Amino acid sequence: MKTLRAVPKTVQLLCCGIFFNAIVSFTFIYLFVWLTGPRGLTPAQAGLISGIGGLGLVAGNFTGGWFGDHYGHRRALLAGAAVSGSVLSVIALLPVAALFVALPLAQYASGVVRSASAALVAVGVAKGSRRQGFAVMRFASNAGFTVGPPLGALVAARFSYGWLFVADGIGTLLFALYASRVLPGHGAVRSPGPRAASAPGLLGELRARPAVLVLLAAIVCVDLVYRQQYSTLPVFLGDHGLDARVYGWLIAINGGIILCLELPAAHALRRRAPLPVIGSGLLLVGLGYAALVPSASLGAAVALMVLLTLGEILYKTTATAYVADQAPAHAQGRFQSLYAGASISGQALAPPLGGALYAWAPGLLWPLCALLAALAGLAVLGARRLPGRPGGADTGPSLETGSPRRAVAG
Repeated sequence: MKTLRAVPKTVQLLCCGIFFNAIVSFTFIYLFVWLTGPRGLTPAQAGLISGIGGLGLVAGNFTGGWFGDHYGHRRALLAGAAVSGSVLSVIALLPVAALFVALPLAQYASGVVRSASAALVAVGVAKGSRRQGFAVMRFASNAGFTVGPPLGALVAARFSYGWLFVADGIGTLLFALYASRVLPGHGAVRSPGPRAASAPGLLGELRARPAVLVLLAAIVCVDLVYRQQYSTLPVFLGDHGLDARVYGWLIAINGGIILCLELPAAHALRRRAPLPVIGSGLLLVGLGYAALVPSASLGAAVALMVLLTLGEILYKTTATAYVADQAPAHAQGRFQSLYAGASISGQALAPPLGGALYAWAPGLLWPLCALLAALAGLAVLGARRLPGRPGGADTGPSLETGSPRRAVAG
């Protein structure tokens, strides 16, 4: 496949590890069930612990790139996976009080792994092929997520929910071991020379690239909208006579379309200007939620999921690659961290904000979701006219060569 040929072998091997890690990363899906079931917590208590864990994940995504820029992205990935795997392996044995510390710690480390993985793809793929590189990474992650939940259900039914955490922890540790073998360890973190010492700080680099700032704000807004599919959407469907089986099939539609179309779309659109592609994707997300405004029918729900998924295919890979292309070499990890945090911020924001609005005025939720995504899309389309400067000089796929010109290895 042409998309795979554009991606260096080491990045392909990393994506194989990401696929495996996504398969075993099923605990967050069953966390609430485990807390309210075997652990005997009330929904409010379970929601509090889950929310704190989600904040840890968001924080790890936002800050993980700093570790990579200073100590090497490979080293950050290995340390994050080791911490996350170790904590998850024993978390089922901990008392409830300890979960308030252990769960956010494991989630924080998982967020570091996520941002480090994105940074490794960014520095390991040549600038003109980064969309394909991130498309392969997302394909691997989504394919693993498709396999993982039903496998987790089998483990929980055959053994217990506690064994899900053991499997997730051991699997994450195996991923760390695998990554230590396939990611070259002979590159070096570049020592700041005269040019690096005089380079602007992160805020200065962002101010020099206002389009990136607009994009990050737009991604936060659209992720708040996008993740309503995991919180208020199933409640809305249930309130209108569409049960959990319908919701399950809708999620399957999302996964199926992504697996079939994301790689071909990344290849077909690789030479298109990124911001129009991203803006169009955000507009499609808004259009998807607008389909629910006049009707709560099965057809409207399917239209939502198809439009939402097509929008996701357009904006997620392209936005990740755009941020990587705009990043200066000395801040690649932090730029990826900012995007990774923005792109998962809805995990902490969507359930409480969407749930509160749906409880207060259910008829307003979908129109506001559509409007917010549309405004985000228009903002990104308008950002094409903003001044700015490109990222640092492209040094090529340093994961393949082990070149010390990029901070890629520990």
